[in-house]
Amino acid sequence: MLHVNVSNREQISALGTFLTLVLALAAGMVAIGLLFIISGVNPFFAFKKIFSGSFGSLYGFKETITKAIPLILIGGGLALVFKAKFWNIGAESQLLMGAIFGTWVGLNWGPALPAPVIVPLMFLAGFLGGAFWGLIPAILKLRYSINEVISTLMLNYICAEFLTLLIVGPWKSPKKFGFPYTDDLPESAILSLLPGSRIHTATLIVAVVAVVVLTIVIYKTRFGYEVRVIGENPDAARYAGIDFSRTTMLIMVISGGMAGLAGVGEVAGIHHYLSYPDAISSGYGFTAIIVAWLAKLNPVYVIFSGIFFAGILVGGDAIQISLGLPAATVAVFNGTLLIFLIMGDFFTKNKVCIQVGERA
Repeated sequence: MLHVNVSNREQISALGTFLTLVLALAAGMVAIGLLFIISGVNPFFAFKKIFSGSFGSLYGFKETITKAIPLILIGGGLALVFKAKFWNIGAESQLLMGAIFGTWVGLNWGPALPAPVIVPLMFLAGFLGGAFWGLIPAILKLRYSINEVISTLMLNYICAEFLTLLIVGPWKSPKKFGFPYTDDLPESAILSLLPGSRIHTATLIVAVVAVVVLTIVIYKTRFGYEVRVIGENPDAARYAGIDFSRTTMLIMVISGGMAGLAGVGEVAGIHHYLSYPDAISSGYGFTAIIVAWLAKLNPVYVIFSGIFFAGILVGGDAIQISLGLPAATVAVFNGTLLIFLIMGDFFTKNKVCIQVGERA
């Protein structure tokens, strides 16, 4: 008879952690390759198409950086809350709420204000919108013990329907020939792009600076220490007198706010008006969960994992066209990698022993 014993791993070296991550990614790629084979597609050709489409040309790389911007912002915020074992699955709606707040400021104040004033105001409004939407599940958990996975997930649907209500109702533009869009943002509220690309430089700078600062906060400040203690040993945190309520609300303000910044960047940098939720966000809030896990919950590593998964998004578009695969292929790709990353994290923290024979 087989017996499986699972025990806590006392410690693992940095090299061991890295090798586990590499093995998890490799195993995930093998599993995805098997799915390609089942679909009748040569996996080596498919992988070549994915990565050549995103990193094999200047145009593809520019598009990859464009899609990496929201992933870096959201992934950095999620790395913070996941450190404290608060499972925020609502970054998608926090992005959309930031887009709503930022668009309102741009449409109403943009015509009267110059770009150096209106752009920071839009980012501030977007941060506040995402932070407000992030505070709701934090309060629900602290006050009513409602599981944050359920509340953050449900808030995604509520926000998406609210945004749809706005663009087909009170915010619908009379200038869009009946299409459910808002008016275009004024010129002063539109973010400048890197020449020859769709990279909105202001949001890119904000994203990189934000994750670097967040990394310093997590590993070099008392607040960051409290966040890590809450996640690693809640009993020790209580014994040390750490304020759970204050810390939980603050990390959700930061995480939701960073997602809100991404929403402003997408509207002001790419679309220039508010439209349907799936047009504003290509599932960035969900993909950023995997980005954060691949980065081992270190915000500065999110820069690299964000670019990697942005490449998968861009390359996924390429294989849909060249190989005729369905749009869900990218979601399956990302979901499979997340499963194997979680498995890798499990083996990093736990030791599994298999014994044959009667249990002692």
